Parts: sequence; structure tokens; C-alpha cells
Amino acid sequence: MSGNTFGNNFTLTTFGESHGEAIGGVIDGCPAGLSIDLDLIQSELDRRKPGQSKIVTQRKESDKVHFFSGIYNSKTTGTPIGFMIPNENNKSVDYDHIKDVFRPSHADYTYHKKYGNRDFRGGGRSSARETACRVVGGAIAKQIINPISIQAFVSSVGNISVSSHYTDLNLDLSESNDVRCPDLEVAIQMETLIKEVKKKGDTVGGIITCVIKNVPIGIGNPVFDRLEAQLAKAMLSINACKGFEFGSGFEGTKMFGSDHNDYFNSDGTTKTNFSGGIQGGISNGMDIYFRVAFKPVATLLKSQPMLTISGEIIEVAGRGRHDACVVPRAVPIVEAMTALVLADFMI
Repeated sequence: MSGNTFGNNFTLTTFGESHGEAIGGVIDGCPAGLSIDLDLIQSELDRRKPGQSKIVTQRKESDKVHFFSGIYNSKTTGTPIGFMIPNENNKSVDYDHIKDVFRPSHADYTYHKKYGNRDFRGGGRSSARETACRVVGGAIAKQIINPISIQAFVSSVGNISVSSHYTDLNLDLSESNDVRCPDLEVAIQMETLIKEVKKKGDTVGGIITCVIKNVPIGIGNPVFDRLEAQLAKAMLSINACKGFEFGSGFEGTKMFGSDHNDYFNSDGTTKTNFSGGIQGGISNGMDIYFRVAFKPVATLLKSQPMLTISGEIIEVAGRGRHDACVVPRAVPIVEAMTALVLADFMI
């Protein structure tokens, strides 16, 4: 299986399955002598880990990361950084009933056809549990790109959305509630919806908005390595991600060019920022902002038709511990992938 490494200069290779002994990764290209805040890395993992609130999967994982190489006396040595996160609370028996069936909108069928020997326990390698490794890499990348700041938040769950532009919100409030929405009134509505959906055994999708501040001019390359193209690749590599747009995005198609153009101020900044901080594939010094769409989680805790390995269609109900809405836990993953992109360009 290829495709397990992200980046060109600052790279992250991940390994492991949802119900194996552990997941982990190797980070290469990290400069030597960088002071590493290990507590910050763990705090980022704690933001992503399961079981942190009543609206997410109740799988209990401490997600304690263990570093084996590349860091000595809290500083990078310039050699590959190896790490591992043990799987402590895997209940493989929850998946015995799907050993010989393919769930709709999962990777079961495509993995079976491509690789033959499929690990059906929790989705194996296709499980979102792999994203914990990305959070570790992203937490180190965040320390490389400082003082650039990355803040993501949930801006939509189902048909409930934040109406304010991010510039009118206090993004620091995002971590004050389980949904990770900076509009506290909307956050209550979102949480209520997720709980109602979960009670029915169903799922719901949503949108995450990400804002990058203090970005210097010149990050990114023309043509194929455009900054927005690499961000899009990073986001679309996240489980359940179905869409990406930056700046004015699709709404910009409804505007005239005379209204959409970002006219300059004398200091090189722009009066508006419909470009989303990127022009010609290169950062222009303004805030970079984008939105990432996530589908409803495909695992339902109610009966739905599934295809058996022998070609029959049967009704099977899901079991185990699953998210009714993935977006609250995906916020730190979006930030991590953003940091990996920026660190890769800056190195």
C-alpha cells in the first residue's frame, strides 16, 4: 500500500490500524535544535481523542504519544522523529457481524477489491483513528511555523449555521463548548441537533472553517504547487471530507468582478479579502481562510442494506461506538493538516 506519506520537505508517514496494537508515524525533515513543547502535542491529541464529551464516540483512549527518536532533551536532533500511540480500548468483537459484508459509503468494498486481505475491524487502515498521527505531526509543525496562528471552528452542523463572518466572531470561544463553535447560541442548537440525531441511531454532517493569521507574503508556488491546491489536497485526505473552498468560494460566482476584486491599500494590504489570502498560488499577507465540508458519518446504529461477499443484499444494523457528527473532533485535524502544509512550504 502506497500513499501513506504527506509532504515533500517536511514529511509525515503514518502506520497502523484502528484495532491493531498501535498507530504511529515518522516525521522527517524537521530542523535540528527546535525546542519542542511535548505538553502542547499531548493537548492537541486530547482535543481530538474519543470519549471527550457526550456528543462523540465513547471509545476510551488516552491517546498518550510515545516518542522513540528525533527528540533529545526536548529539542529536535534533525533525525527522523518516530512516535507511537497505543490502542487501549479496541473492541474488535463489535465488528464481527460485518466480516463478510460491505457497508454502504465505507471503504470496505474498495479495499477488498484492491487489496484482497481486508482488516474489517473498525475499518482497519481506513479508520479515522489514523488521524491522531496527523495531529502529532501537525502539533510539531505548529511550533515550526510560529508566529503563524491557525484557528479552526465548526461553522455548520446539518442545516444550523453560524451567520456571522469569522472577523465578527471571538474564535477563542470555540474551545469553550463541546461542538467547538464560537457562536455560543448557535453552539447550543448544534449540540441539541447532534444529540437528537444520535438518539435516532443516525448521523449528520457539517462544515469547519479555518483561519490562518500572521502569514508572511510568499508562501506557495505557481502552477501545480499552488498553496490553495496543497491545502485542498490536505483537507480532502481527511476521512469523511467531501468539499473544500477558500476565500469567497462558490459564493464568489454570484458576484461581479468589480465587486469581487480586492482593491489595494497604499501599504499593499487589500480593502477586502475575497481572495482568501492567496493570489497566484502564493500567500499575499492577508488572512487565509477556507471551509471544509464533512459528510454524515457512514456508520449508522440502525438497520441498513449491505452487500455480502457472496453478492446478496441483507439488512444489518451497526454496532459499537461511533460519532453521530464528526466535525467537533475534526477541528484539530484540520488545523494539523494546515500546519503540515505550511511547514512543508516554509522548510
